[in-house]
Amino acid sequence: MEVIGERAVREEKLISEALLERVLAGLGFDERPTPSSESLRALYSSWCQKVPFDNVRKLIHVRSNSPGLLPGSTPTDFFEGWLRFRTGGTCWAGAGAFHALLVALGFEARRGVATMLAAPDLPPNHGTVGVTFGSETYLVDCSILHGEPLRLAPDAETVVRHHQAWGVQCFRRDGRWFIRWRPLNRLDGFECRLERFGATNSEFANSYEQTRSWSPFNYQVTARTNRGARVVGVALGNAVSIEKDGSAVQRPLSLSERKRVLVEEVGISEEIVQQLPEDVATPPPPGSRTAQGLGSED
Repeated sequence: MEVIGERAVREEKLISEALLERVLAGLGFDERPTPSSESLRALYSSWCQKVPFDNVRKLIHVRSNSPGLLPGSTPTDFFEGWLRFRTGGTCWAGAGAFHALLVALGFEARRGVATMLAAPDLPPNHGTVGVTFGSETYLVDCSILHGEPLRLAPDAETVVRHHQAWGVQCFRRDGRWFIRWRPLNRLDGFECRLERFGATNSEFANSYEQTRSWSPFNYQVTARTNRGARVVGVALGNAVSIEKDGSAVQRPLSLSERKRVLVEEVGISEEIVQQLPEDVATPPPPGSRTAQGLGSED
């Protein structure tokens, strides 16, 4: 994997000064942070508490067969949606927006491509962000929401362990970094494998657009955020929380309860939650053995 800081990269500014100031205010900053490790920690911690990983706007869009750009396809659209509705987005949208914010503030940030290993032999399917300070590289993932920047060490395991709700482990195997984490729909956890850094804005946009026809986030509401010392959200028709001691609680949701959890616990506006369609079963990916009637791919 390429080390982020090996060469200088020029990035076009993808958000305006006016929008940047509104976003910083929304994240709780009275002054513009300087590009330091302390500021990165503060920015990412605030993001993890205030900007959810969710598919609310995307689900409304794809289930209505809207032909326009997917919500959050640009950092400006992502942030305008967040400021109005307190929605976030799925990985390509969230990572693209956070990367644009960091670049606008002067950080040496790079877009990353990874693979969520929810099943064997999956292609790259995840967007993330890395930031470099000198020789040190830190991951700030907007889907895993691990609470503090995660150092990517070349020869040692690193952890966000002191917090049981969103702690992760990172280690090297076969020349690549792997992050062990706990999605709300897979509380036993699985690994995310980092493939490379240096993806372009257009690559992120194209990867996101390719999810229009099929994605696990096109059929059922998914949401995750850190609230205080807990992780809270919705997955597979359940309200799910990971408590501060690491224990998990989940319960089935009616439509009215789903609305309440999204509004009162995740913090998304009632205006947009009311537009959500009912969940439907997620079909197998096109071209898979299951979709062709050949049985499970496991």
